[in-house]
Amino acid sequence: MSTEKTQALILRLADFSESSRVVTLFTRDFGQISALAKGAKRLTGPFESALDLLTVSQIVFIRKSTTSLDLLTEAKLISRFRPHGKDLFGLYAGYYLAELLAGLTEQYDPHPILFDHALDDLQRLSSGEPSALVSLRFEITVLREIGLLPEFGGCAVCETPVVDNRRYAFWVAHSALICESCQQHSPNNDQLSAETVGILSRLTADRDLSYALSGASTEQIRQMRRVFTAAISHTMGRRPKMLKYISP
Repeated sequence: MSTEKTQALILRLADFSESSRVVTLFTRDFGQISALAKGAKRLTGPFESALDLLTVSQIVFIRKSTTSLDLLTEAKLISRFRPHGKDLFGLYAGYYLAELLAGLTEQYDPHPILFDHALDDLQRLSSGEPSALVSLRFEITVLREIGLLPEFGGCAVCETPVVDNRRYAFWVAHSALICESCQQHSPNNDQLSAETVGILSRLTADRDLSYALSGASTEQIRQMRRVFTAAISHTMGRRPKMLKYISP
């Protein structure tokens, strides 16, 4: 066993006993961990108000060498997520972010870039940036960081590059595009314009997502969100629960 210290984002809380909780955290240095927080339900103690959902805390935990839960010994609040005004879509988008981190990252598989992006996108939601845009940006980031970002260079069947006068669909099973001529191979009928595909190509090639998304219309953002949420649902093996609460 070893004692570790890191920053963590609180993803999930579950009651364990009358005074304790099991906490799922996404940490900057260790990836996702699950830890027992003894006394976490008491009004006073080593955790105070640092273990609320979507808080960022500096934590100390004892890493167990077996399959048992780690032991959280200390948590000090750094920041608390507060959606802009009374924006329920922003609140739900924050919960969606936590659901993606919990469902798409592995125990002790660190992704510091993803951790930093998560905190940045929560701040964007707090400042009032549209939840659909923030959610799209984070979907792209999480798929890129876990190595499952789709390909948008051309048709997955005939391998023809994208051209302006054609429409495309997203072939979920192959995480790639399929052109009109080849769409009998795929049951997916959600159509994408060539302009939307062009933005998707820029998004996959450029880490500056804000620049790549600049100028995208509301309809193009809707089309792109359908693509990335389909990819995420396929990867998770289910549709994320919070999706129905987010503005399209």
